[in-house]
Amino acid sequence: MEAEKKKEMIDDLVSFSKAEDFYARIRKAWKQGYLLYGLPGTGKSTMIAAMTNLLEYDIYDLELTETLSKSIIVIEDINCSLDLTGQRKKKKENKAAEEEEKNPIKKQAKIGDSDQGKTSKVTLSGLLNFIDGLWSAYKGERLIIFMKNYMEKLDPALIRRGRMDKPIELSYCNFESFKVLARTYLELDSHHLFNMIERLLGESRVTLTDVAEHLMPKTSVADAETSLKSLV
Repeated sequence: MEAEKKKEMIDDLVSFSKAEDFYARIRKAWKQGYLLYGLPGTGKSTMIAAMTNLLEYDIYDLELTETLSKSIIVIEDINCSLDLTGQRKKKKENKAAEEEEKNPIKKQAKIGDSDQGKTSKVTLSGLLNFIDGLWSAYKGERLIIFMKNYMEKLDPALIRRGRMDKPIELSYCNFESFKVLARTYLELDSHHLFNMIERLLGESRVTLTDVAEHLMPKTSVADAETSLKSLV
C-alpha cells in the first residue's frame, strides 16, 4: 500500500482498539466493519494477517455464536455466499419470466415442487440481524471483514455506515510495495534493475502475489539478480 494509505489504516485500527470508553459513553456496540475488495492476489488475506498481528486479535470464520472479545470475523467471497446484488436478482427474474413465457406448462408444474436439493445460503436479513443484534448484546471489541474480488453493487443495507464502515480497495503492485517485497525476500534496498522495474510497474498491471512469486528463490543457488531478471 502507499505509505499514506497504510498509515491511515494503522491509525484507524489503533484508534478503534483504544476506543472502549467512547463506545461505552455513546452506548453502542464496540465494533467496526471493513470491506476489502480487489482482484485475486492483491493481498486481501495478507491484509487480515497484518491487522491481527498489529492488534493481537484472534481470527474467526463465520461461526456466529462462538466469537469472543478481541476478534476479527472474516466472511470470504461474500459475492458467492450471499445473493446481494440487485443485478443478479433482476437477471434471475428476467430469466424466469422468459422460461415461463416459452413454456406455460412448466410454470404450472412448479406449483408444489419440493425445495429439496437447493443450496442453502445465508440470507441478507439473517446477516444483518447478526451484525446489528448479536454484537449489540456483548461487550468487547470486534472487527468484521467482508472480502470480495470484484466490487459489484452490493445491497446498500449491508454497506451503510455502522455496518461496513471502511471500504478498502487492494489494487495492483506499485513500486513502493515492490521495495518492501524485495527487502523481505532478497534483503535488497537498491539494485541497478530497480529503475527499470519501477517503470515497468507503472506501465503494467501485476498483483503482489505474482511479484512475490518471482522474488522467491526457486533453488538454493538462485541469486537476487536472477530473481529480478525473472520479474522483469
